Amino acid sequence: MEEIYVRTLTVTLEEDGRSVKDILRARGFSRRLLTKLKLSDGICLDGAKIRVTAPAYEGQKITVTEPGQTAPEPNPLLDVPVLYEDGDVIVFDKPADMPVHESINHRGDTLANFFACRCKGLTFRTVNRLDRDTAGCVCVAKTRYAANALAGSISKVYCGLIPLTKLSGGRVCAPIARERESVILRCVRADGKYSATCWQVIERRKDSVLCRFLLETGRTHQIRVHMAHIGLPLIGDEMYGGDTSNRKGQALMCSEVSFISPESGKRITVFSERKL
Repeated sequence: MEEIYVRTLTVTLEEDGRSVKDILRARGFSRRLLTKLKLSDGICLDGAKIRVTAPAYEGQKITVTEPGQTAPEPNPLLDVPVLYEDGDVIVFDKPADMPVHESINHRGDTLANFFACRCKGLTFRTVNRLDRDTAGCVCVAKTRYAANALAGSISKVYCGLIPLTKLSGGRVCAPIARERESVILRCVRADGKYSATCWQVIERRKDSVLCRFLLETGRTHQIRVHMAHIGLPLIGDEMYGGDTSNRKGQALMCSEVSFISPESGKRITVFSERKL
């Protein structure tokens, strides 16, 4: 299945006389996307194909048609709650044990397959990505333009369960590197990349503690690695030494995402409805 997405922009008084390229760049279209649009004749001015260096005037319509791409096969048997949706973005409340993207071991059972069914004809572009066992908010851009615009504005909050502790929170600043013998595992190592995680206790339970996490950097497995590093691995996280006696798979979720809507220019905040 191929994506066909058309966006129509009206030239404003402030943009009067500027080139189509400059107008689109100012509106968030990347150079890379503009190059692809030019090669596919995907830019028109008042219905006519034009050079992007041509001037546009107040009231004229710039029409952008994004190039098509092959999408995963839709799976109508899947069901994932939608937390928010507009013309540019959709936010899903992903369950644990569902991969975001297809892989050799997962075909047809991923969020990408549900998206292909829910948003027929659109390319699956995640703005944030979660591990298979991490539940919660996944923000997906409906167009390449929206993906570019959202990339710099999104912020995330995570929640997770750790073992009982008297600590109330803290900041872990420790470099993260790939384990030399593993493609997946990460570790704290002096030659790793700078990484920082802030955490705060929000609820103490009988056998665990619920924490809130804010990431200053975005390394693979960052929360899991940092909490294991300070001796408080996430409950259920077998990969990094967590207690799996009552839970399989890390007790972690993206509880909140916030971003600037490309459609309205307003900040949107979306909360997961799942509980740990």
